[in-house]
Amino acid sequence: MAQQKVLMVAEKPSIALSIASALSRGQMSTRRGSTDVHEFDGIFRGFQARFKVTSVIGHVFSVDFPSKFQDWGKTNPLDLFDAPITKTESNPKAHICRHLSQEARGCGHLVLWLDCDREGENICFEVIECTGFHTKEPRRMVYRARFSSVLDKDILKAMDNLVEPNGDEALAVDARQEIDLKVGVAFTRFQTTYFQGKYGNLDSRVISYGPCQTPTLGFCVQRHLQITTFKPEKFWVLRPYIIQNGYELQLEWERNKLFDEDVATMFQKLVMEDGILEVTEISEKQENKSRPSGLNTVNLLKVASSALGFGPQMAMQMAERLYTQGFISYPRTESTAYPSSFEFKGTLGALANNPTYGNDVQRLLTDGFQKPRVGTDAGDHPPITPMRSATEDMLDRDAWRLYQYVCQHFIGTVSPDCKYVRTKVEFSIGGESFHCTGQHVTVEGFTSVMPWLGVNERNLPRFMKGEKIEVSKVELYEGSTISPDYLSESEVISLMEKNGIGTDASIAVHINNICERNYVQVQAGRKLVPTALGITLIRGYQCIDPDLCLPDIRSFIEQQITLVANGQMNHSHVVQHVLQQFKQKFTYFIKQIENMDALFEAQFSPLADSGRALSKCGKCLRYMKYISVQPARMYCGTCEEVYYLPQKGTIKLYKELSCPLDNFELLIFSLPGPEGKSFPLCPYCYNNPPFEGVDTLFGAVKSSTSGKLGKGAGMPCFLCPHPTCRHSVIAQGVCACPECSGTLVLDPVSAPKWRLYCNMCSCLVFLPQGAHRISTTRERCPDCDTTIIEVDFNKKTTPLEDGATLYVGCILCDELLHSLVEVKHGKSFSRRMRGRGAGRGRGRGGGKRVDPKMSFRDF
Repeated sequence: MAQQKVLMVAEKPSIALSIASALSRGQMSTRRGSTDVHEFDGIFRGFQARFKVTSVIGHVFSVDFPSKFQDWGKTNPLDLFDAPITKTESNPKAHICRHLSQEARGCGHLVLWLDCDREGENICFEVIECTGFHTKEPRRMVYRARFSSVLDKDILKAMDNLVEPNGDEALAVDARQEIDLKVGVAFTRFQTTYFQGKYGNLDSRVISYGPCQTPTLGFCVQRHLQITTFKPEKFWVLRPYIIQNGYELQLEWERNKLFDEDVATMFQKLVMEDGILEVTEISEKQENKSRPSGLNTVNLLKVASSALGFGPQMAMQMAERLYTQGFISYPRTESTAYPSSFEFKGTLGALANNPTYGNDVQRLLTDGFQKPRVGTDAGDHPPITPMRSATEDMLDRDAWRLYQYVCQHFIGTVSPDCKYVRTKVEFSIGGESFHCTGQHVTVEGFTSVMPWLGVNERNLPRFMKGEKIEVSKVELYEGSTISPDYLSESEVISLMEKNGIGTDASIAVHINNICERNYVQVQAGRKLVPTALGITLIRGYQCIDPDLCLPDIRSFIEQQITLVANGQMNHSHVVQHVLQQFKQKFTYFIKQIENMDALFEAQFSPLADSGRALSKCGKCLRYMKYISVQPARMYCGTCEEVYYLPQKGTIKLYKELSCPLDNFELLIFSLPGPEGKSFPLCPYCYNNPPFEGVDTLFGAVKSSTSGKLGKGAGMPCFLCPHPTCRHSVIAQGVCACPECSGTLVLDPVSAPKWRLYCNMCSCLVFLPQGAHRISTTRERCPDCDTTIIEVDFNKKTTPLEDGATLYVGCILCDELLHSLVEVKHGKSFSRRMRGRGAGRGRGRGGGKRVDPKMSFRDF
């Protein structure tokens, strides 16, 4: 019988390597492809088989609208609710779909090793589509492996228990993607188009809406409004003090506090007039502080933010890296309950020799470990658990801290409860009751490894019931109620979980979105403080349709999607039902948008009143205003046009030079730092690339949500292929970059530290320093085709023997010039050199003609 061929596909290359290593016992060959392919022979379901293990890189496809719905000017946002959607390859340059199709040829079995959550299930069916196994040909079988760690034993166990992929869970993800795309893009396009260019101090490039991100922002704004409307109220507390066994002790008032000063003063007088306290009751009670249940994603993110100082996005990235390295189990899980089959002894054994936790683990293995508390079984993965031992020198600092917490939490779940004795002594004086409490720990339990959860001990002096004690002083403390603080990331995560907003896989993304879009700022203590834009948006939704920013609407969507995942509802019916509701809300929102605009007018300055005059408009020849507030832009009040500029740098006028294409005055943009690039640009060309197809050439892809050229996708002069303009890449480009396929371009304002920079990567080349002037010429080196440069040396520092200052040559072939060149980043030019003398250098160089079709890095 012919040998069977089995294709296995994982979600990441590192997981594919772990799977192949475990199943082949290291006896495999590896070849390159879009992702690596590991091959070996073995047994599959009782037959000899040839295995191929490869991977995708996350989702193979992404969801978007067809091209005819991409143009904002030609598409009514309302039509998007009924528009078709298409799935296109997420990363076309990686060619993952073609790779899977090729590797699947001749294979009779497909085993899917994608992450075991809904997203992973959805990717399963993307892989099935790419490999052609969806055609259900006879003898072509599809299997699903379910695993929670990449340890050999877990991979082998999953291989012995293959199941079928879950189509309902995959459809649930399809439903969420379509709903979020259509709702988010429709509202975002309308809002952005309406407010774009109206206000100077408003980040109006994209004003986004999202069924998850907006209610998340709503929590932060609601807390802000509570803080700003809070009115402090004075209160008074009675605090008697006694001295017992040489120690001064403050007693707590049973009434806690009063908000009437006269009544509080009356009680103070009664107590002072009596002056003698009587011990009325002494009680002792054994208390337990329960060990934690298993660690799920939400609790990990909360601890990472509140205790370790990591944002949720960073925490998830580190957790996933620890998982792919085999140090912890799969970090995306909603469960806090361990399955009955979980091997606690084996997991503890993996940490027994750990230099940090080995002693704690050895004690548990010797004395016996506890059964974890009953948690919640969400039916997905077990709680997050350490899978193998690591030491501090094996991980970077932040990853080590996160790994430490996972270990501490797991050890805590199988440790005894913390036990302590709580003593309460009650007193009576002047008809008022007071008390003091003490705590004494008898069993540390899990708090020995999680000390921050420990019970604070407080020892009390000895008292006897009926004992009378003289009061040393009676203080009437005056205080004021304080407003709540801004929500921390940890608190926002709790609210999102409680209200069903997002999933363990997406909570971090939604919080990151509202931060990146300048709706909130992360301040000290990782508090999320809403910006003026975030506050105004939520207040606008509240005055038009509060449902748009309340968590209830997202909870409703998640409930419907869960019904799809459980096979209880039809995928298309749920999508249509939800979209119909949002379509009605969107129609009403459009009619009432002036209510939101009134709030914007009260908060932000009109564009005409913002910025400072800087450069002339090429259309009307009037001065345009430069608005430096993000997003940086130029505004022509006469033409009422807005021209966006590169972000996060400084803008200056470039010698009053004009663009030969449109007569707009040129600007110089400079990135910060001593090695930051500076380059000229035309405001009009940057927003409207002047050559047909140039947006495609330079990778400037229009975004469904922005409607503008993607971030940094304008065309600065160093990319302009104009054949005669002296500022274009044709005129200022010198040679090919030694590091990438880009072009090294002369920095026109870098004097006296003259340099070239790559228009694609971070490569910098320093030219002769201190020169009075360096410029490109129209000539090229006959040997390497590099642009010849002209250097006007300073008279006092000229390296020329005869004291001359003017020198013309090629930086690659000319020995003198090449000796004065320093590559700051990137590869050396040395292997391209075969110098032959001074002057117009002759020799073999590795340069090549400047190609105007170069792409460029995001600015």
